Amino acid sequence: MQADFQHKQAAHCENGAIVNLLGDKGFKISEPMAFGLGSGLFFVYLPFLKINHAPGISYRPMPGKIFNRMAKRLGIKVQRFKFSDPKKAQQKLDENLSKNIPTGLVVGVYNLPYFPDEYRFHFNAHNIVVFGKKNGNYLISDSVMDYTVSLNEDELEKVRYAKGALAPKGHLYYPVSVPDAMDLTNPIKKAIKQTCNDMLAPVPLVGVKAIRWVAKDILKWHKKLGVAKTNYNLANMIRMQEEIGTGGGGFRFIYAAFLQEAGEYLKNQELLNLSQEMALIGDKWRDFALEASRVVKKRSNTENVYQVLSNDLMKLADMEEAFFKKLKKAV
Repeated sequence: MQADFQHKQAAHCENGAIVNLLGDKGFKISEPMAFGLGSGLFFVYLPFLKINHAPGISYRPMPGKIFNRMAKRLGIKVQRFKFSDPKKAQQKLDENLSKNIPTGLVVGVYNLPYFPDEYRFHFNAHNIVVFGKKNGNYLISDSVMDYTVSLNEDELEKVRYAKGALAPKGHLYYPVSVPDAMDLTNPIKKAIKQTCNDMLAPVPLVGVKAIRWVAKDILKWHKKLGVAKTNYNLANMIRMQEEIGTGGGGFRFIYAAFLQEAGEYLKNQELLNLSQEMALIGDKWRDFALEASRVVKKRSNTENVYQVLSNDLMKLADMEEAFFKKLKKAV
C-alpha cells in the first residue's frame, strides 16, 4: 500500500500537511497562502493551563483550525475521525491506505524516534501525513523534515495516543473533494478580517491584549516565582515562538509572505506595503527571542533585564495593534 505521493518540506507542520494533502488531490497552494486563508496568525495566553509546567502560550489557533477554516472558505470537504480504541484507529488508517488515500494524523512529538533529542518535548499537536505502508512500516511525510521517514505499528500507535494536554486520541483527517477552480478574492478578504478580529479581540486571553498580559506577568514571575522559574517560562515561550514550526517570529514571517501573495492576487498595493511592515514586526519578535534566550542561558549583561523584556513585549503589542487596525481597513 503506497500512494504516488510528493513530499514537500514546510516551515510549520499543519501548513505542510495541508499543502501535501491538497497537492495529492491536484490542488496546488503555497504554504503562506494556506496559512493565511486559515487565519493561522494568532496569540493566546492561558496562565491557568500548564504545558510542560509553564503557562500555556500559543502563536496559532487550536490544532485543525487552520485547515478547517481554509477548507470551508474554499469549498474543500474534509473528513475527520477520533478513536478511543487504538485498533480501530489503525484499521481506519489501513483502510485509507489500501485505497491510496494519504491521511493526516495529529500526534505527540515526544516519542517520534526520528526527531533529534533537543526537539523532543511533550507537545501533542504535531501534524504528519501517512502515505503508505510497506513491510509493516508506515511511510511518513513529516513536513518539518526534508525527507520521508517510517514508523512501525507500535511507534505510530504510541505517538497517536500520547497522553497529556491536547491528547490526539487517534485523530486522523483527509480531504474528500476539492473544487476544480476557485476565486480567492472573497476567501482572502474573509481570512484577513478574521485574523484582524482575533488579534484585536476585546478579551484579555487573545490577541494584543494577551501579549500585554504576558508582558506584565514577566515582572510578576520574577517577583513571585524567582529567577529560575521565570527563565523556565521564558524558555517555553521562546520555544513556541521560534522552534515549534512557526518559521520564526511566531508565524509573522509566514503571514508577511501571505500578505505579499494576497496583495499580488488582489492587486492591492496596501497589502504589499503591510507585508513589509509585518516582516519588520517579525524581526522585532526575533530580537525579543534573542534577548530572552540570553537571559535563559545566563549570558545577558542587560540591567533590569526582566523590565526590559516586559517593555519590549509591550512595544510589540502596540505595533501589532496599530498594524491590524491598518490591515482591517485595507480589505
